[in-house]
Amino acid sequence: MIRTVLNIIWLVLSGLWLALGYAVAGVICCILIVTIPWGIACFRIATYALWPFGYRVTPRPDAGVASGIGNVIWLIVAGIWITIGHVVAGIAFCVTIIGIPFGFAHFKMIPVSLMPLGRQIVPTDAVPSYHW
Repeated sequence: MIRTVLNIIWLVLSGLWLALGYAVAGVICCILIVTIPWGIACFRIATYALWPFGYRVTPRPDAGVASGIGNVIWLIVAGIWITIGHVVAGIAFCVTIIGIPFGFAHFKMIPVSLMPLGRQIVPTDAVPSYHW
């Protein structure tokens, strides 16, 4: 119940705008063809940005070297700027007591916005699956 209320408030205050921004970036990346992997990652992050409470980001066990190289390129081109935006918004939300959960939600998005390839978004109550 509390997750739903937080997600609805988040949607109005930040989620809709973040999701739209990530979706536009995803469309642009998919149009440019070479950047389709980043476009798919942007769409994944957009859905996470809409409804973040109750979900977490975990590494994908099948991610390889290509994800690492792609993340370095993403970091240089866009990741650092998006992360700075999440940090600034997170600090701004944490100024008020009521905004602290939303500030933490912005901070929770930093790892996936900084390096989105090789990550997955799973429910917080999901049991992690490790492949040995």
